[in-house]
Amino acid sequence: MLEQQLTPIVLQAVKELYGIDANEQQIQFQKTRPEFEGHLTLVVFPFVKAARKAPAQVAAELGEAMKTQCPGLIDKYNAVQGFLNLVIADSYWLQTLQTIAADDNYGQQPDRHKLMMVEYSSPNTNKPLHLGHVRNNLLGASIARIQEANGWKVVKTNIVNDRGIHICKSMLAWLRYGNGETPETSGKKGDHLIGDYYVRFDKEYKKQREELKAQGMDEETAKKEAPLIKEAHEMLRKWEANDPEIRSLWAKMNEWVYAGFDETYRRMGVSFDKIYYESDTYLVGKGEVERGLKEGLFYRREDGSVWADLTKDGLDEKLLLRSDGTSVYMTQDIGTAKLRFEDYPIDRMVYVVGNEQEYHFKVLSLLLDKLGFPFGKELVHFSYGMVELPNGKMKSREGTVVDADDLMDEMEETARRMSADKVNTLTGITEEEAREIARIVGMGALKYFILKVDPRKNMLFNPEESIDFNGNTGPFIQYTYARIRSVLRKAEGAGKGTTGIQDIRLNGKELALIQRLSEFPQTVRQAGDDFSPAVIANYAYALASEFNSFYHDFSILGEKDEAVRAFRLKLSETVAKVISKASYLLGIEMPERM
Repeated sequence: MLEQQLTPIVLQAVKELYGIDANEQQIQFQKTRPEFEGHLTLVVFPFVKAARKAPAQVAAELGEAMKTQCPGLIDKYNAVQGFLNLVIADSYWLQTLQTIAADDNYGQQPDRHKLMMVEYSSPNTNKPLHLGHVRNNLLGASIARIQEANGWKVVKTNIVNDRGIHICKSMLAWLRYGNGETPETSGKKGDHLIGDYYVRFDKEYKKQREELKAQGMDEETAKKEAPLIKEAHEMLRKWEANDPEIRSLWAKMNEWVYAGFDETYRRMGVSFDKIYYESDTYLVGKGEVERGLKEGLFYRREDGSVWADLTKDGLDEKLLLRSDGTSVYMTQDIGTAKLRFEDYPIDRMVYVVGNEQEYHFKVLSLLLDKLGFPFGKELVHFSYGMVELPNGKMKSREGTVVDADDLMDEMEETARRMSADKVNTLTGITEEEAREIARIVGMGALKYFILKVDPRKNMLFNPEESIDFNGNTGPFIQYTYARIRSVLRKAEGAGKGTTGIQDIRLNGKELALIQRLSEFPQTVRQAGDDFSPAVIANYAYALASEFNSFYHDFSILGEKDEAVRAFRLKLSETVAKVISKASYLLGIEMPERM
């Protein structure tokens, strides 16, 4: 890395010029601003006081000393007040390109010999995945890839919320109104079928509440006294008591949902190394709560419910077991955490969960610590913002969500329609190949649009804007890659190779491209430190934009100078390679033709 190479040179120069024993933390480099000549800028203010000279003079003296020490590396310099702008020699950038082009693992950081578990998805088995789940899954899958690139061994995990009152609502509605309907008889995916009954439950539950209110009952009492909700809670009690009939129905309906989830995950391009189920982990959690009760960590109220008093820790009181003995989400999360740390030697546990659950994870971390688990305080809640639509928020129980499958269908169809003219110009392409290109472009548009946003911010999803071929979009980056691959195929067909880089004079846009390529490893590290796929997305867009600017201004195949042509082909090939690597970290496929 250039900064690492220059740091000891700066330390030696300030020692010789001013007698300063500086340390590496005082050396600050930044990319030179575009209005100034240079590639890298050294901030000299840390040395001004000890040097007892004006900032511009210190910068000029350091520039001359560094150029004298490294004439083959520093071509020239200019001092602007307290900033030293360094122009790096072409030979350095040509060697850098050679190194990047030859490194198949470029951007991959050394093995840390540590294990990180990343939990994402966490669906409920009473409804299909929706747009909110899409952001969760894409963030989780991308974070896993980014951390693998940063040297972590990563275990991707999912906790399926397959029990509880919400699941009982769908089950009860199916019993009441389903007439034995199945995915086969309805022609629906299993998760969609069960989701329809979750919506049906809410519809009928509302009717009952309105009837009770018409009889003079207040809203809160009507919510508790409606026959349907009482039946649902009784079904949950029977489930936890292992009632064979209820358990059989539950298993059958969950299998329908799992089959639907698997199809959605496959289309989304996400996968898991280990799946936990709340139905397996909640009993472990109940056992830990009961242990905490015996040890005086928790207390039981008169109605039989169990609580944790966290007021001395700056939080409130937290319900752990209901009065009827049934579990809550916190109980399950305690059990799941215990099982995971028994199953794997986890060094870092990361939960990819929306920011509305920030308080939940503060409580979970504290409870695990109180229960004596050493990993309690080390849990990481990767908190991300919600996805909103132009017409407002989504509500599953009212059937107003954007279904993940419908969204993917829409994205692929939009891609097919918008890319039809481009695809039709490709020679020898089959209808099947055209559909595959539309799938790759549609999913690339969806993933990039979601991942390019700072994950901690709420975002507004606009499908049409996401698939624009000219903006800051996935299709723009994919088209850049496909354009380069087309150039390379034509070069190969014409017998014009990319091997060997001779000592040539570089223009500004070629230098900018190589410098951008050289920043990829640092970008991967930053994305890992920040848990931010947006860092990778923004880098990929910047690299694609700079290549298109270069492509617009300079000929590649038409260049008459053979050495320059070979260099530009190698540069283009390397840009495509790094775009592909960056896109892989986002889970985005690159089409060879487009």
